[in-house]
Amino acid sequence: MFNFDEASLKGKEVMDGMLKSYADITKAYQTLATEAADLSKKAYMDGVAHVEALSSVKTPEAALDLNMSYMRTSYEAAVASMTRLGELYVDLARTAYKPFEAPVAKKPAGKPAQAAPVTPVPAQAVNAA
Repeated sequence: MFNFDEASLKGKEVMDGMLKSYADITKAYQTLATEAADLSKKAYMDGVAHVEALSSVKTPEAALDLNMSYMRTSYEAAVASMTRLGELYVDLARTAYKPFEAPVAKKPAGKPAQAAPVTPVPAQAVNAA
């Protein structure tokens, strides 16, 4: 027989799990947005500092050395920031998948369903249509 108390309890558990999951995912997105904004601000400030330093250089050789140094550090910073953002996206994916781990683990392991055999259609039937 159907038990309304059990159904109500299961519904509450599901709703609590969904709300916790949404809160965790929202927090992960906020972390990503904050990190991206910080990286953009740092890149902009580094560019401004480079242009200021470049404007005070007296010789072309010094300008070339300064520019090469800036490009090297910018590349290293970009690789580090993309690695960091990649890690944050992996954490986000894990957080989003977490509510589905338990139901997937509970799925009974049985034989996979067999597909129905396909019968070929004669060429004459295809041409007649």
